[in-house]
Amino acid sequence: MFSTEIEVRTGAEPVVHDLTREIEKFLASAGAGDGLLHAWVPHATAGLVVIETGAGSDDDLLRAIDEVLPRDDRWIHRHGSHGHGRDHVLPAFLPPYASVPVFDGALATGTWQSVCLVDTNVDNPVRHVRFSFLQG
Repeated sequence: MFSTEIEVRTGAEPVVHDLTREIEKFLASAGAGDGLLHAWVPHATAGLVVIETGAGSDDDLLRAIDEVLPRDDRWIHRHGSHGHGRDHVLPAFLPPYASVPVFDGALATGTWQSVCLVDTNVDNPVRHVRFSFLQG
């Protein structure tokens, strides 16, 4: 298995950060052929998704998260900024991992699909993401 960890600066606003270019660089450095790309976020308040970006779906996702998991005072987990408890529930809906087949060194995603980090935790502007490639 070939593996590396990158740092992503997500800032002070909720974000859907496209990781596809970083993954492509990683696969090239791994000399990837056929196999499986696994991405992992070692944080209790972030998740990974495969979604279309740039056409509004990323903003729609953040809006949907706000509707399903409002940033308000309903959460028992209360340290951090207002409504931060919802950030700790987020990985139950958007898991901290994603696995994508790789063929001939390229992600087997659809035309509009991207692998993205979703971070709604405004208290932690720096995230780490681990990429692992398992040769097939």
